[in-house]
Amino acid sequence: MKLQRRTFVATVAAAGLPAWAQGTPVRILVGAPAGGTTDTMARTLAAELGRALGRTVVVENRPGAGGNIAAEMVAKAAPDGNTLLMSFTSHAINASLYPRLPFDPVRDFTPLTMVSTTPALLVAHPSVTANNLRELLALAKSRPGQLNFAIGALGSSVHLAGEAFKMMSGTYIVNIPYKGTAPAIQDVLAGQVELMFANVGNAQSHVRAGKLKALGVTSPQRLPAFPDVPAIAEVLPGYQSSAWFGLFGPAQMPPELVKRVSDAARQAVASPEVKKRIEFEGATPVGNAPDAFGRFVQEEITRWAKVVKYSGAKPE
Repeated sequence: MKLQRRTFVATVAAAGLPAWAQGTPVRILVGAPAGGTTDTMARTLAAELGRALGRTVVVENRPGAGGNIAAEMVAKAAPDGNTLLMSFTSHAINASLYPRLPFDPVRDFTPLTMVSTTPALLVAHPSVTANNLRELLALAKSRPGQLNFAIGALGSSVHLAGEAFKMMSGTYIVNIPYKGTAPAIQDVLAGQVELMFANVGNAQSHVRAGKLKALGVTSPQRLPAFPDVPAIAEVLPGYQSSAWFGLFGPAQMPPELVKRVSDAARQAVASPEVKKRIEFEGATPVGNAPDAFGRFVQEEITRWAKVVKYSGAKPE
């Protein structure tokens, strides 16, 4: 594989990038099912990215193993720009969650740009007597092990948002794992489970309808869409947890190709149509440079490793 990569890089350097534009459609692999936030981000980006590149861009779902199936396919793909990965926070979490990965989450990928970030809301069923974060902490400490968190997926960003919350607050709240966000949030809506960390896009309609109450947000500051919901950091200084979505290619992509694809992706993120759809999902568009995104991923791997160790979480 490494020999093939070196041969490709040399060929592109000699032939120039126009030949790349005559290739097959660009595939964006998504390590999550259709309909989820990661899939939505990929499909939102694809059409505009295709226009910027002058290529057809298609999205293919390869769910499973916390995103690792899709990541492995891209890690082993030729660095020709035809196979990309729309990944998410688990790309960094999996580095410590899984004892062995069939790829290196840093060395085997080329970071292209972060597409968006989205914080989570700490939501509660209306029957929970706590109406703010301080009351929730007091309730949890007075009833250790009697409150529950619904977990959409073990090892996910919202799972570890809860673990970081418990770690920093010294509370004991029991995790109830589900196979997906939809069944988890349904049980909170039904009052079967009291609490949940849920991405803003998944929870905002229920909060506005009064079916759930929002006690805190995981971003460093309050959200303009929910100005009355405090940042958890107001009560637990230093607390922060946001999901992120980013575009990667295989390692050893030629610098000219990295620039071309990254510039096109960043142009797409900044377009009014894509920006509007990202914000509709409760997320914030980013579109940073490859080197900045690469540094961020490495920092995330270090940060989440501490929370994974504390939680004792194991892959499903």
